[in-house]
Amino acid sequence: MVAQARAPSAAPGAPAGTAIDRRRQYYRFIYPALAIILAVIVFPWLFTLYMSVHEWKVGSAREFVGFDNYLKLAADQRFRESVGHTLYFTFLAVLLPLGFGTLAALVFHRDFPLRGLLRTIFILPMMATPVAVALVWTMMFHPQLGVLNYLLGLAGIPPHTWVYSPGTVISSLVLVEIWHWTPLVMLIVLGGLAAAPTEPYESAVIDGASRFQMFRYITLPLIMPFIVVAAVIRTIDALKTFDTIYVITQGGPGTSSETINIFLYLQAFAFYNIGYASAVVVVFFVLVVMLSLLLLYLRQRAKWT
Repeated sequence: MVAQARAPSAAPGAPAGTAIDRRRQYYRFIYPALAIILAVIVFPWLFTLYMSVHEWKVGSAREFVGFDNYLKLAADQRFRESVGHTLYFTFLAVLLPLGFGTLAALVFHRDFPLRGLLRTIFILPMMATPVAVALVWTMMFHPQLGVLNYLLGLAGIPPHTWVYSPGTVISSLVLVEIWHWTPLVMLIVLGGLAAAPTEPYESAVIDGASRFQMFRYITLPLIMPFIVVAAVIRTIDALKTFDTIYVITQGGPGTSSETINIFLYLQAFAFYNIGYASAVVVVFFVLVVMLSLLLLYLRQRAKWT
């Protein structure tokens, strides 16, 4: 009897299993992460889009209304004002910490006595939680008992209304953001200064360049990528600021400090208008994406050359 031919055995050192088996094993590691992403990120956004085209208040039935919620937003004077407040607050809360943080980084980059101690004290505000910071500044803003008006009185300046006046409430809230987040900008820019090469400065000294010329043509271009990174972080953070504003003013006086986040919170959890609030979320998301793309474009333009 002729013996049946046997399949050749796998060569020593050959990978166990076929490519299909390896691919299946690979996907076993992907599926759990994909399921978490779908459950935590994709499904909430799809459900938000679904709710934004429905009229639904808690306790009542849902009713499909199409784009009526978005048309109501376009005609809502209070929502348009909240968009203006948000952009104004964001502009100041990004620009001023960037300026003060860059200035602080230039100061602390130099070598002087007690630099380490002073730099540690300077970054302490960044370690506090926003709610704790808001509570402290609420007491400082008090017209009669606040320390800010007391200090103004010592300098012979009349007391200020701070967050109790519609004309000064947003600028006062920006003051809190400056105190809280300027140290973050300082740390980012300080890292850029530490990474900057020294050869251009040596050449500039030989050529007789002044300090301002060295800052304008050497230091500023070298740290510009880090400034843009700080601007991206601060813009995203300022756009979603809620806790500080809500604790200090709750959107007041009236609606003079009501940002999109405060407006959204009131629509969803005070008026229970879930469909309308979902439309606000979608519009706010589009606004954040547009600003983020603009800043990322600027980030690409600010690369070292």
